[in-house]
Amino acid sequence: MPLNNGYGVLIGTLQNYYRDPPDDFGRYYHGNLVIHTPGGNYKCAIDVDPKNMPDGIQWRAVGVRNLDFAAISALADGWHPLTLDPSSGALDYIRSTVLHPPVIIHLLRYSSCLNRLLSWLRWNPPWKSGTGFQALTELEAVIEEGTRFFVFGEPFSSGLGVHNIHQNQGDPVGGGFDAENWIWQDGGTIVLKPDGRLVGFLNKFKTQSFKTDDQGRPL
Repeated sequence: MPLNNGYGVLIGTLQNYYRDPPDDFGRYYHGNLVIHTPGGNYKCAIDVDPKNMPDGIQWRAVGVRNLDFAAISALADGWHPLTLDPSSGALDYIRSTVLHPPVIIHLLRYSSCLNRLLSWLRWNPPWKSGTGFQALTELEAVIEEGTRFFVFGEPFSSGLGVHNIHQNQGDPVGGGFDAENWIWQDGGTIVLKPDGRLVGFLNKFKTQSFKTDDQGRPL
């Protein structure tokens, strides 16, 4: 089912960033962005809880093409609800061409095999698995020097904030989180850099499937 409080994108500038205090075992559960908008500051909790696994978090940093992201970039700073379909600009880790741009467009720009490989890795890097500490270290590299932030997820039920900033489909049926499985409602953090590049930080749990049906259930 879709997320209880809806889905959308928060746009603004970075006011602050901090990690949750580590637990007794040195595990981090959230990286917290405080995003400034004309309507106030929003807390955005990026979940990197490893679920008691040594490598329970998966993540990757991807290049996002400005052309593909133009409709979202044109929105004003603030919170924007999005319908759960590709036309709204919603993210889907599995289906979204914004996150998986057509390979041939990039490969045809280059003649050498090495440049083709480098281009492919920029737009479609492999997923990494590890701890919350490792994931947050890479998140912090992505957000560094960001001039504008686009945070996708579910709004808080009260107060200003966004959570479920991670993949929101593919959870095992009966595992406790499968009630929120649905397509076109994945969370993520996309950052505009000073040079005009857009970089996205995508994160999921190792228990979530990379393949889902049309209701977000794992295949």
